[in-house]
Amino acid sequence: MGPKTRYLGPDVPDEDLIWQDPIPACDHELVSDSEIDSLKSKILESGISISDLITTAWASASTYRGTDMRGGANGARIRLAPQKDWEVNQPIQLARVLERLEVIQGEFNEGDINISMADLIVLAGGVGVESAAKKAGTEINVPFMPGRMDASQEQTDVDSFDVMEPVADGFRNYLKKRYSVATEALFLDRAQMIGLTGSEMTVLTGGLRVLGANHGKSNHGVFTDKSETLSNDFFVNLLDMSTKWTPVDEEAEEFQGHDRRTGELKWTATRADLAFGSNSRLRAYAEVYACSDSHDKFTSDFVTAWTKVMNADRFDQA
Repeated sequence: MGPKTRYLGPDVPDEDLIWQDPIPACDHELVSDSEIDSLKSKILESGISISDLITTAWASASTYRGTDMRGGANGARIRLAPQKDWEVNQPIQLARVLERLEVIQGEFNEGDINISMADLIVLAGGVGVESAAKKAGTEINVPFMPGRMDASQEQTDVDSFDVMEPVADGFRNYLKKRYSVATEALFLDRAQMIGLTGSEMTVLTGGLRVLGANHGKSNHGVFTDKSETLSNDFFVNLLDMSTKWTPVDEEAEEFQGHDRRTGELKWTATRADLAFGSNSRLRAYAEVYACSDSHDKFTSDFVTAWTKVMNADRFDQA
C-alpha cells in the first residue's frame, strides 16, 4: 500500500497507478538554508495570520492515514478537488491563504531555484509555529525538510479521495454532525490514524487550541487570553479546580466552565477538550504540560509532534 516509493524488489511495475495517488519525482534543486530564510521573511510579510498559516498546514498534512499510507502534505492535494472543498478545510479561508502563498511561490520561482506549493505550505506552517513561540518569549526553529512535489488534478482520483474526508477532527474541534459514537472516541481514532501517541495527541491539541486552529474560529477549548501564542495555557486552565464544568444541554456535547465562587462564565468547551481532564491517561499527560516549569518541555514536544505530522508521508526519505 502507499505510493511507488514504497516498492521493494526488482519486479515492480513501471506504470503509474491512480489508486496510489501518484506524485511527480522532484525535478529541481532543493532550497538552501539562506533561501528558506528568505521565504520565511516573505511569508511573514504576506499578512497571513498565524492561525491561518497553522490551519492550512495542518489541513494539508493531517490527511495522512497510517492504515493505508494515503494522504499527507506531499502532493499539495489540499489545493485540488475534493480536498479544497471539504467543509473541515473551510474552503473560503483556505482559498484566500493559498492565493497569497501562490504569489510568494510565483515570485520565488522566477529565480534559478524552485519551491513546490507542497513545501511552501509546510514551511509556512512552521513559520506560524515559530512566530507563536516568539510571542511567548521563546526562539525556536521548526525543522523543515524540502523535496515535496505538487500533484495535478489528473493524478488525483476524486472518488477515492472523497472517502477520506474527515467527519470529525478533534484537533480542530470539528464535528460534521452528531454521531452514535462518542466524540472523544472519534478523536482518538483520528489520532491513531495519523500515527500519534497519547502524549503527542495531547501536546498537539493543547498547542492547536491556543494557536487558533479551531474550525470556524470557534472559542471552544481556547483556554487563554493570549491568542496565537504558543503557551501551555490550555492545560493550566483546563485543570484549574476553581472552574466548574456543566453541559449546555442533555446531549452533553458542549460545556460551560463557570467560576465556582462567583458563577462567572470563564470558558466553553467540547467533549474533545474535556477528554484531557476526564480520561485518566490523557489527564496524566495534561498534568505534566500544566506544570509551572513545563513551558520549555511543552514547546519542544509540540514542535517534535508537529514535525512528525508534517513529514508523515515522506516515504522518499525513509
